[in-house]
Amino acid sequence: MKKSALYIRVSTQYQIDKDSLPLQREDLINYSKYVLGIDDYEVFEDAGFSGKNTDRPAFQDMMHRIKNHEFSHLIVWKIDRISRNLLDFCTMYDELKEYNCTFISKNEKFDTSSAMGESMLKIILVFAELERKLTSERVSAVMLSRAEKGLWNGASVPLGYKYTKGMKFPVIDDTEAITIKYIYDLYVNNGSTPKVAYQLNQEKVKTKRGGVWTPKTVGDILRNPFYVGTYRYNVKTSGTRRWKEKSEWVVIENNHPGIVPVELFEKVNTMLSDNYKGKRQFQRENTNTHIFSQILVCGKCGSNLTAGLDAPRKDGYRPSRYTCYSSRNDNMNNCNNFISDITLLPFILNYIANFINLQNRITQRHSLRDIEKILLRGKYFADVECIDRKGLEETYLSFSIGFTDSSLNNQLDNSENNTNSELENLKKEKIKYEKALSRLEDLYLFDEQGISKKDYLFKKRDITEHIQKINEDISNVNKKNSNITTDISFLNKAGNFLIHNELSNKKNIDYRELLQTIDISLIKDFVNTVINKIEINDKKVYSITFSNGITHRFLYKVKYLQVIRTKEKFLYRKFEPQIVEYLNENNSITRKDIETITGLSHSSANALLLELLEKQIIEKKGNSVATRYFLRA
Repeated sequence: MKKSALYIRVSTQYQIDKDSLPLQREDLINYSKYVLGIDDYEVFEDAGFSGKNTDRPAFQDMMHRIKNHEFSHLIVWKIDRISRNLLDFCTMYDELKEYNCTFISKNEKFDTSSAMGESMLKIILVFAELERKLTSERVSAVMLSRAEKGLWNGASVPLGYKYTKGMKFPVIDDTEAITIKYIYDLYVNNGSTPKVAYQLNQEKVKTKRGGVWTPKTVGDILRNPFYVGTYRYNVKTSGTRRWKEKSEWVVIENNHPGIVPVELFEKVNTMLSDNYKGKRQFQRENTNTHIFSQILVCGKCGSNLTAGLDAPRKDGYRPSRYTCYSSRNDNMNNCNNFISDITLLPFILNYIANFINLQNRITQRHSLRDIEKILLRGKYFADVECIDRKGLEETYLSFSIGFTDSSLNNQLDNSENNTNSELENLKKEKIKYEKALSRLEDLYLFDEQGISKKDYLFKKRDITEHIQKINEDISNVNKKNSNITTDISFLNKAGNFLIHNELSNKKNIDYRELLQTIDISLIKDFVNTVINKIEINDKKVYSITFSNGITHRFLYKVKYLQVIRTKEKFLYRKFEPQIVEYLNENNSITRKDIETITGLSHSSANALLLELLEKQIIEKKGNSVATRYFLRA
């Protein structure tokens, strides 16, 4: 059964408006029906897509169905409707031949079944690709010329300006301009892009596209000279968005009305530069060293945790508090992940100390369970159930490289020999298939009684796929082999730090004592030497990734709700109707509200909350400072 796929493409809205699509469609339908005699056809259209590559939805759908043998013919209006890229076209054409689909260009009328016709087809495509590149160069030259005259070339209009068709350049949007001025004033007062972003989100101020503010969004606006009337063009590459050499930029000052005075713009950018370099007096006096900044990741949403100061303790000590930044954004208010130095410092410092002590104690007689016990030594790990097996195995292999015991060395040698043997077998198999591919090509090209082109393509595909599979297997074996020799030299420097400060033999390191005797910047350097990333979830350390790539994941013991003893058990049975009624009227409730409504004491109100949470009647939102409870949906 013959069925034709009719492919139509135009690259601009202008061509679409000029009825180019209907014209191509009508021509191809008539050609299929009256010239080829194929009444069964289907039209695939890509409107507004360039021919420089084949990344087009309708084209990809059509090729997928051709591979399923749904079409016997592919008909286009002109060859360049498929692609002006020679490599893409040749790849597509080989696939058509492989799936017995005839390619027809209505205007060029090539007979691709002959060698001459196929060669002419590729020659035409070479010139089509050349035409595309020349056109691209001409368009770029025209746009550069327009930019040098101060004319708008399109792109996203910055916040504070508006643009409509027919304008030579964007004009100030009075409403949005107020937001721009407000952002600059906020930064002058706060000296912090995260603080500005947070305040804008709190005040429900939206970005140009209605999104939430981030420090980067604020920083981009503060650094953009467009707001003082300077027009820049050709500053970044179109694909990678990398900065070009300044000699290639087009920069025109006083090109259009600005929103921000030049003096204010220069002041803000000086503050930004000083803030980045750490030169500002304001910054030096108010910046605290947060030991775990830049290495904490939220286990719920994957965002980085941002550092700040927690509430002061009775003795005046203010620990760092790390909060998931996404929890501040209205669109992500379900993430309330955070942790404090009170929990984090003793856990991490003692775990590193245990890790280093393990290096000095481990022998071939130690089992994975023994290693786990050493790593979890101390009161700070009392609620940790276990460490994941993979992390323990990688740790064991890393330390075992230095063992001198012959039995263990033999064990490792056997493992390495097995790996090398597997690698050699794969390489031999690859050579065998590469020789088979070479023989197949010789048979097809030089043997007069060789195989047909169809058989050649099918067999070539099978052999090529097998070689690719072998390459993947070789890569996997190499990765597995590299894991066995994981470097642990980073521990030596960390170990020297502990020994120098007489901490290596302590069962439980007192972090408060440590902070009083050692400069906090040294502790930060020590932690960064050993650890690349710490994942946090539910105020606990979920995983630690060390500098050598080994990751230890922790499973915590299930803590059953310890309901505070009250004179009356099952408080929720008595007070649930009152709480539900209050929530239906007021949407949310706090512990203080419960004390007022029920007359319960502080401890009994907590017990009631725990019961309601356990029964999934309510759910908790917010942090420890401002926790509210809502009816569970």
